[in-house]
Amino acid sequence: MRFPILGAAAALLFAPGAARAQAPADEHAIVVPANSENWTPAPAVLPAGARLAVVEGDPSKPGSYTMRLWMPDGYRIPPHFHSAPEHVTVLKGTFLVGMGDQFDGSKLSPLAPGSFGMIPPGMHHFAQAKGEVVIQLHGTGPWTLTYVNPADAPGAARK
Repeated sequence: MRFPILGAAAALLFAPGAARAQAPADEHAIVVPANSENWTPAPAVLPAGARLAVVEGDPSKPGSYTMRLWMPDGYRIPPHFHSAPEHVTVLKGTFLVGMGDQFDGSKLSPLAPGSFGMIPPGMHHFAQAKGEVVIQLHGTGPWTLTYVNPADAPGAARK
Protein backbone atom coordinates (compact mmCIF):
# COMPACT_ATOMS: atom_id res chain seq x y z
CA MET A 1 0.00 0.00 0.00
CA ARG A 2 2.86 2.39 0.74
CA PHE A 3 4.58 1.98 -2.61
CA PRO A 4 1.75 3.33 -4.81
CA ILE A 5 1.44 6.40 -2.57
CA LEU A 6 5.21 7.00 -2.58
CA GLY A 7 5.33 6.42 -6.32
CA ALA A 8 2.53 8.90 -6.91
CA ALA A 9 4.26 11.48 -4.70
CA ALA A 10 7.54 11.01 -6.57
CA ALA A 11 5.75 11.34 -9.92
CA LEU A 12 4.25 14.64 -8.81
CA LEU A 13 7.61 15.98 -7.60
CA PHE A 14 9.50 15.13 -10.75
CA ALA A 15 6.77 15.59 -13.34
CA PRO A 16 7.22 18.40 -15.86
CA GLY A 17 5.20 21.39 -14.79
CA ALA A 18 4.96 20.23 -11.16
CA ALA A 19 4.68 23.02 -8.62
CA ARG A 20 8.22 24.13 -7.72
CA ALA A 21 9.72 27.06 -5.88
CA GLN A 22 10.54 29.77 -8.38
CA ALA A 23 13.19 32.45 -7.92
CA PRO A 24 11.91 36.00 -8.44
CA ALA A 25 12.76 37.34 -11.89
CA ASP A 26 15.16 39.96 -10.48
CA GLU A 27 17.39 37.42 -8.64
CA HIS A 28 20.64 36.30 -10.17
CA ALA A 29 23.59 34.13 -9.26
CA ILE A 30 26.60 35.79 -7.69
CA VAL A 31 29.96 34.33 -8.60
CA VAL A 32 33.21 35.85 -7.36
CA PRO A 33 36.28 34.15 -8.85
CA ALA A 34 39.33 33.95 -6.60
CA ASN A 35 41.38 37.14 -6.44
CA SER A 36 38.73 39.23 -8.22
CA GLU A 37 37.35 41.01 -5.16
CA ASN A 38 36.90 44.78 -5.21
CA TRP A 39 38.95 45.79 -2.14
CA THR A 40 38.36 49.19 -0.53
CA PRO A 41 39.50 50.66 2.79
CA ALA A 42 37.60 49.04 5.66
CA PRO A 43 34.81 51.10 7.24
CA ALA A 44 35.89 53.74 9.76
CA VAL A 45 34.48 51.64 12.62
CA LEU A 46 37.52 49.34 12.20
CA PRO A 47 41.10 50.33 12.99
CA ALA A 48 42.99 51.80 10.03
CA GLY A 49 44.99 49.48 7.80
CA ALA A 50 42.42 46.82 6.86
CA ARG A 51 40.63 46.45 3.54
CA LEU A 52 37.11 45.21 2.84
CA ALA A 53 35.43 43.59 -0.15
CA VAL A 54 31.65 43.18 -0.17
CA VAL A 55 30.88 40.14 -2.31
CA GLU A 56 27.11 39.87 -1.77
CA GLY A 57 24.40 42.13 -0.41
CA ASP A 58 24.84 45.36 1.52
CA PRO A 59 26.08 44.91 5.12
CA SER A 60 24.65 48.31 6.09
CA LYS A 61 21.08 47.29 5.23
CA PRO A 62 18.65 44.56 6.33
CA GLY A 63 19.18 41.31 4.43
CA SER A 64 21.91 38.80 3.79
CA TYR A 65 25.48 39.88 3.13
CA THR A 66 28.91 38.36 2.59
CA MET A 67 32.09 40.37 2.92
CA ARG A 68 35.80 39.72 3.18
CA LEU A 69 38.21 41.51 5.47
CA TRP A 70 41.94 41.67 4.68
CA MET A 71 44.24 42.45 7.61
CA PRO A 72 48.01 42.99 7.67
CA ASP A 73 50.27 41.10 10.07
CA GLY A 74 49.74 42.28 13.66
CA TYR A 75 46.43 44.04 12.95
CA ARG A 76 44.27 44.16 16.08
CA ILE A 77 40.57 44.65 16.65
CA PRO A 78 39.91 45.68 20.28
CA PRO A 79 37.16 44.02 22.35
CA HIS A 80 33.80 44.54 20.69
CA PHE A 81 30.46 42.92 19.99
CA HIS A 82 27.83 42.73 17.26
CA SER A 83 24.03 43.09 17.27
CA ALA A 84 23.53 39.92 15.19
CA PRO A 85 25.39 36.59 14.95
CA GLU A 86 28.79 36.94 13.31
CA HIS A 87 29.77 34.05 11.02
CA VAL A 88 33.49 33.93 10.23
CA THR A 89 35.48 31.68 7.90
CA VAL A 90 39.25 32.03 7.72
CA LEU A 91 40.42 32.08 4.10
CA LYS A 92 44.10 33.00 4.51
CA GLY A 93 46.63 33.31 7.33
CA THR A 94 46.11 32.68 11.03
CA PHE A 95 43.28 34.60 12.66
CA LEU A 96 43.67 34.90 16.42
CA VAL A 97 40.43 35.31 18.41
CA GLY A 98 39.80 35.76 22.13
CA MET A 99 36.76 36.31 24.29
CA GLY A 100 36.38 38.96 26.98
CA ASP A 101 36.21 42.64 27.81
CA GLN A 102 39.97 43.31 27.65
CA PHE A 103 42.48 42.46 24.93
CA ASP A 104 44.57 39.63 26.41
CA GLY A 105 47.11 37.98 24.12
CA SER A 106 47.20 34.90 26.36
CA LYS A 107 43.51 34.25 25.55
CA LEU A 108 43.93 34.28 21.76
CA SER A 109 43.11 31.03 19.95
CA PRO A 110 44.57 30.48 16.48
CA LEU A 111 42.21 29.73 13.60
CA ALA A 112 43.88 28.38 10.46
CA PRO A 113 42.51 28.63 6.90
CA GLY A 114 39.28 26.67 6.60
CA SER A 115 38.29 27.33 10.23
CA PHE A 116 34.79 28.55 10.96
CA GLY A 117 33.28 30.33 13.94
CA MET A 118 29.97 31.82 14.96
CA ILE A 119 29.87 34.46 17.67
CA PRO A 120 26.44 35.16 19.17
CA PRO A 121 25.05 38.70 19.39
CA GLY A 122 26.42 40.66 22.33
CA MET A 123 29.39 38.33 23.01
CA HIS A 124 32.52 40.37 23.73
CA HIS A 125 35.52 39.30 21.67
CA PHE A 126 38.76 40.62 20.17
CA ALA A 127 41.06 39.57 17.35
CA GLN A 128 44.53 39.84 15.87
CA ALA A 129 46.09 38.86 12.54
CA LYS A 130 49.13 36.59 12.47
CA GLY A 131 50.60 37.08 9.04
CA GLU A 132 48.45 38.46 6.25
CA VAL A 133 44.88 37.35 7.04
CA VAL A 134 41.66 37.23 5.03
CA ILE A 135 38.40 36.30 6.71
CA GLN A 136 34.95 36.00 5.21
CA LEU A 137 32.02 37.33 7.24
CA HIS A 138 28.42 36.57 6.44
CA GLY A 139 25.11 37.08 8.11
CA THR A 140 21.96 39.14 8.12
CA GLY A 141 22.38 42.91 8.20
CA PRO A 142 22.70 45.49 9.16
CA TRP A 143 26.20 44.57 10.33
CA THR A 144 27.27 46.55 13.38
CA LEU A 145 30.37 46.67 15.55
CA THR A 146 30.32 48.27 19.02
CA TYR A 147 33.46 48.60 21.12
CA VAL A 148 33.28 47.43 24.74
CA ASN A 149 35.40 50.45 25.70
CA PRO A 150 34.21 53.42 23.61
CA ALA A 151 37.73 54.90 23.81
CA ASP A 152 38.93 51.97 21.62
CA ALA A 153 36.83 53.15 18.69
CA PRO A 154 38.92 54.60 15.86
CA GLY A 155 38.81 58.37 16.03
CA ALA A 156 37.61 58.38 19.66
CA ALA A 157 38.80 61.42 21.59
CA ARG A 158 41.88 60.52 23.62
CA LYS A 159 42.50 62.17 26.98
